[in-house]
Amino acid sequence: MGARTTYREAELFAGPITYRQCGPDDGRPVVFVHGFLVDETMWADVPERLGDQGFRAIAPTWPLGSHRTAMKPDADLSPRGIARVVLSFLDELDLQDVVLVGNDTGGAVCQFLLDTDASRIGAVVLSNCDAFTTFPPAQFKAVFSAGKHPWLAGLILKSMRWPALRHSPLGIGPLAKTFNPDQTAGWFAPSIGNPAIRQDIARFLRHVSPAELDGVSTRLDQFEGPVAVVWGEDDRAFPPKLGQRLAAAFRDARFVAVPDARTLLSLDAPARFATEIAKLATRPA
Repeated sequence: MGARTTYREAELFAGPITYRQCGPDDGRPVVFVHGFLVDETMWADVPERLGDQGFRAIAPTWPLGSHRTAMKPDADLSPRGIARVVLSFLDELDLQDVVLVGNDTGGAVCQFLLDTDASRIGAVVLSNCDAFTTFPPAQFKAVFSAGKHPWLAGLILKSMRWPALRHSPLGIGPLAKTFNPDQTAGWFAPSIGNPAIRQDIARFLRHVSPAELDGVSTRLDQFEGPVAVVWGEDDRAFPPKLGQRLAAAFRDARFVAVPDARTLLSLDAPARFATEIAKLATRPA
């Protein structure tokens, strides 16, 4: 692939945000919002594929547990607070007509962002993510509850040092067909090694509210841009019917089912995912 990839950092009010950028600076911006306990590497080569097509693909590592520098003590790290962090990032880079791409917990953050200020957003792609009262999915409720307490989170996270457990049904195993052990070790390393990151995790999880996200869903139809809901059909955490219902909540959305893929669609079907993003981003107004 020929897209130029650079690694940069933006200093925001909440703290530093590192990001990977692929493609030309004058391309239409595509900004990715990942989920809980993963970093920008979970997008695989999707940003590079889009960069090759002339888009300015930007994949930050957000403060959702795999970030390497803790946020400022007074930063609002609630789900809506993280949405404001994303908005401040768009403002810092002066991005307009953004194609916003969200997955897993990041999809919920995108919904909060649209509910807060959608003025910089031109289109949205949501894949296998929290929606309505599924926040988090049932099988991860115990982990989210434990994560509200940094000491307890530390015990659980340290057990994820071993790939066999990390990739098992007790860990992240249900989220993708296959994993790279080095990649997933990098996802967990910050929270295992840094108590301040575990404090950031707790600040986020203490404010996760299914009722609040469900309320946001009633206002998604206020977004006027096009939306693609691209869903891995084999997902055990977020079944396709949730994605279909999410698509129906928008005024201009289409649902796309992707076979043989789970939650982390960019790992299981990167080429198809990049194609669907590009298709929406080039759709005539």
